[in-house]
Amino acid sequence: MTTMPVRRRRWRNTAVGLSFLLPNFIGFLILTLIPVGLLFYYAFTEWNVFGGATWTGLDNFRQMARDTTFWTALRNTLYYAAFHIPLTLGVSLGLALLLNRKLRGVAFFRTVAFFPYITSIVAVAQIWNMLFSPGYGPVNELLRWVGVDNPPGWTTSADWSMPAVILVGTWRDMGYYMLLFLAGLQTIPGQLYEAARVDGASAWQRFRAVTLPGLRPTTFFITVLLTIGSFKVFDLILVMTNGGPGQSTLVLAQYIFRKGFEENQFGYASAVSIVLFAICLVVTVVQFVVNKRRSS
Repeated sequence: MTTMPVRRRRWRNTAVGLSFLLPNFIGFLILTLIPVGLLFYYAFTEWNVFGGATWTGLDNFRQMARDTTFWTALRNTLYYAAFHIPLTLGVSLGLALLLNRKLRGVAFFRTVAFFPYITSIVAVAQIWNMLFSPGYGPVNELLRWVGVDNPPGWTTSADWSMPAVILVGTWRDMGYYMLLFLAGLQTIPGQLYEAARVDGASAWQRFRAVTLPGLRPTTFFITVLLTIGSFKVFDLILVMTNGGPGQSTLVLAQYIFRKGFEENQFGYASAVSIVLFAICLVVTVVQFVVNKRRSS
């Protein structure tokens, strides 16, 4: 008599839990898991979306090995990631340290720093294109005023277009990662700083001995997010330079978009997507291993 109500209660609790989980799982299955599975299949086919997919084996990957545009996009992606990740880490950490103090109006300055992250990417790109304009842009006017006779062409120059995109990407992302660093800073016990001051540690010594070790989990998390975001950068470059001038800012994500949605080579685009996924996976695993060794 007493076991039946318990069993019914367990079944009811299980059913309630599943009712909350099932909609999310169905959405994940339809919108993520099944498309990813199809991606791995189409990577080994020739498919233009209008007919059936023809199995071609490793032909897409062989074509990729001979595709000079693919290697250019890969180099540009690595270029962007190599500078965007450390630059954004440094700037966002510096902002977090500055705005972690009890200052008048600190909430306002935190909001100002975060605002670019939630601003429309189209508006951001258009404004920065005007700022970087070689002829009448304020950036080059300022450089001329300080004595630079031939300022860079920025987004109109093959040599300076990627640095311009990196600067804008850092400016846009720094507010979001600043908030993550702020959350990490506020978890560090204040007693550790007090003990370091009693021991006579300078500000730099307190930063190295207390702040950096206390921020290690946060820094690792941010580095992983930054790495994935840097390797799949797309919207900023699409609106700001559209991969140009020439192919100077063409990255893998935009190359996948071009091959798939502009040239209807969905099989080849799927193969490039797998390569991009593999790069992100390898880099992330390496970061996990390095972080685990440093923590042990």
